[in-house]
Amino acid sequence: MNRAEKSKIKGELRNLEVQTRRREKKKKELINWKWILTIFFISFFLSFGLSFLSEVTIKHSTLLVSILITFVFIFLGILFDIIGVAVTSSDDAIFHSMSARKVRGAKIAVKFHKNAEKVSSFCCDVVGDICGVISGASGITITALLVEAFHWDLLFTTLIVTGIISALTIGGKAIGKSFAVNKSNIILYQFAKVISYVYPCK
Repeated sequence: MNRAEKSKIKGELRNLEVQTRRREKKKKELINWKWILTIFFISFFLSFGLSFLSEVTIKHSTLLVSILITFVFIFLGILFDIIGVAVTSSDDAIFHSMSARKVRGAKIAVKFHKNAEKVSSFCCDVVGDICGVISGASGITITALLVEAFHWDLLFTTLIVTGIISALTIGGKAIGKSFAVNKSNIILYQFAKVISYVYPCK
């Protein structure tokens, strides 16, 4: 590599650093404190409600029902993670075209894409993480029921149950992310279409 090429690379790196600083400065100036407070309270009340529901339901359930409820929360976490990734990976051009033709859900899809960061934060961080916490807590109840029913070793049962829940959650999200990136537009449209029945967008 000659001196001219080295100088060119250094110049490109300096330009990259300058652009990065500008972008960081712009993002700092655009911090939406209203959204942060909103998502904080939504997270609190949603977590409180779902935790209470799972605690009341699982506490008085059989082993099979407890396992099914845990699977439901794992599935919900994976599903919303897929939606969050799909929103950030989607292309809004097609939805503008569909919106012009007044296709149901297209306007909501455009809104979701414009607010992709917020939608992704809600789906992945709020719903996804809450489901992860609840499914983990449900694992404790399942462990207790297994130990009581089969007299298994507590430590061994805890490790097995925790490992299975973690593997299903992480593995499911890994598969889901790949699917979400490849099918982002379809996923966003279907999600927006479902939401349109609850929240019509004029």
